[in-house]
Amino acid sequence: MSGLDGYAELKDDPGLYAVTKEEKDRGKFITPSLREVGDTAPYMHNGVFKTLEEAVAFEGPALTPEERSDVVAFLRALSSPKEILDPPARLPYAARPRRPKPPTGFAQEPADTESFPPLAALGPVPVPSDNPVTEAKAELGKKLFFDQRVSGNAETYCITCHEPGLGWGDAAALSEGYEGILHWRNAQTLLNAAYYRKLNWDGNSPSLEEQARSAILSNLSGNGDAVMIEERLAEVPEYVERFRAAFGTKRPRFEGVLKAIATFLRTGPISVNTPFDRFARGETSALSDAAKRGKSLFEGKAGCIRCHNGALVSDQGFHATGVPENPQMEEDPLRQIAARYVHVARGVSEEIYRKAEYDPGLFLVTLREEDRGKFRTPSLRELTHTAPYMHNGSIETLEQVVDFYNRGGGETPNKSPKLRPLGLNPAEKSDLIAFLRSLSGKEIIIETPIEAGEHYTTTGYAPGEH
Repeated sequence: MSGLDGYAELKDDPGLYAVTKEEKDRGKFITPSLREVGDTAPYMHNGVFKTLEEAVAFEGPALTPEERSDVVAFLRALSSPKEILDPPARLPYAARPRRPKPPTGFAQEPADTESFPPLAALGPVPVPSDNPVTEAKAELGKKLFFDQRVSGNAETYCITCHEPGLGWGDAAALSEGYEGILHWRNAQTLLNAAYYRKLNWDGNSPSLEEQARSAILSNLSGNGDAVMIEERLAEVPEYVERFRAAFGTKRPRFEGVLKAIATFLRTGPISVNTPFDRFARGETSALSDAAKRGKSLFEGKAGCIRCHNGALVSDQGFHATGVPENPQMEEDPLRQIAARYVHVARGVSEEIYRKAEYDPGLFLVTLREEDRGKFRTPSLRELTHTAPYMHNGSIETLEQVVDFYNRGGGETPNKSPKLRPLGLNPAEKSDLIAFLRSLSGKEIIIETPIEAGEHYTTTGYAPGEH
């Protein structure tokens, strides 16, 4: 519909014209039945008349008062006495009993043959050539990030799942998702998300812009509509001016929404001054002796660096580690429904979809059995602020994470050969945790901006500016 001439200036309901696109049909509406008319106020396609008397006066201006009264009496005769039906009881969901996981033994990752990038301080944020960073864009993105209008119900927004005060996640094991939906994965933190080549636990978004699109439009998260969001923003004068300043457009555009939010994420939740970063830049006193011993374990006996390497402390690869299942997925049918829905949305065959009970991770992107159970290696930066851990939030503390990997992970198809029992003693585990904590700095809290326009207005943009 956005391609129609005059769309941006549309003020009146065109009726049948919206279907036929013929001028002769402009303003025409289907004739409603008058049966039960006494119980269906208000009247007309726009509910402009509250009573039958008002509607009859409009339709029959030449009638005398007595004639109008008689017409109203006849219309009321077309209505029967009200019959109140008791609504049936809402049928409860029932969680499916789960079958055992498939046995191990599918294709394995190749054994390590290469060296690993060393740990390092974070450098500048990578910026795509088609969306350079500007202050105007970053400020616009910040407002949109905190604005509920960028969703389907105008009540859900980015901070629903990515609250700055909760480590830029939601501190829950499994995300809540859109209204009436319970998600099946942990909401990943947005801290330093600008450094990832692929976003989400299964890497299905190749950029922050595409991640914003998915989050806003997906049925499980924002459930928004691009045109509706554009129209809402176009009726807020401050947004009209901010989009003009950021992009040179005469009215808000959805692609601009995505670019602005992505720009905010490249300038806001970025952590480059942790104790480890200072140590890596030469400040040897930035790490405690325990953290230094932990770093040696991380790079040596514990082998963490095999997956958590480089400046991001992530190889950005995908590995199956046998993370324990979250009991909520066993007990909550709404989360099971969300999981099966994603299977269908990603093109999984019905034969597999009907039996879907476990999160297959990267399989949902590649549809290859050798990728089942693999998830993207998360960055370990700021991990003290982002509990609980793992793709399903099934591990609550750093101590439990270290114990899990000290045991060599869990059992799962396609389990990574990088995992093996570590044999760490209590003192070594304590030192390793001290180093992991050094990868976190002060919480990055961004004050909620004043909402752009407390109320909508019909003067958001001038006619013709679209």
